[in-house]
Amino acid sequence: MFIFCSEIALSLPAFSLKEKRGIVKSILGRARNRFNVSCAEVDRQDNSQVAVLAFVTVSPDKTIARNTLDRLEDWIYEGWPDVEITGSQITEL
Repeated sequence: MFIFCSEIALSLPAFSLKEKRGIVKSILGRARNRFNVSCAEVDRQDNSQVAVLAFVTVSPDKTIARNTLDRLEDWIYEGWPDVEITGSQITEL
């Protein structure tokens, strides 16, 4: 069994925490449904223009787990053109 975690830092076009919450909840909810991953906002909750999201997947195949998180990052990039990915790190746990 392989466990992979992806941490993605985002720059958001939000000017209030309410706007930020709408963007983050949209990304997290759709990612759960589309990729069957566990996810949460893990850092920078008090800053309305920055978010750090973590995604975790478990698979019996190392390649499938890694590819899932790679596809997820591409999906965020394509699905939210106004959201900038400022950092990304995938680690095996």
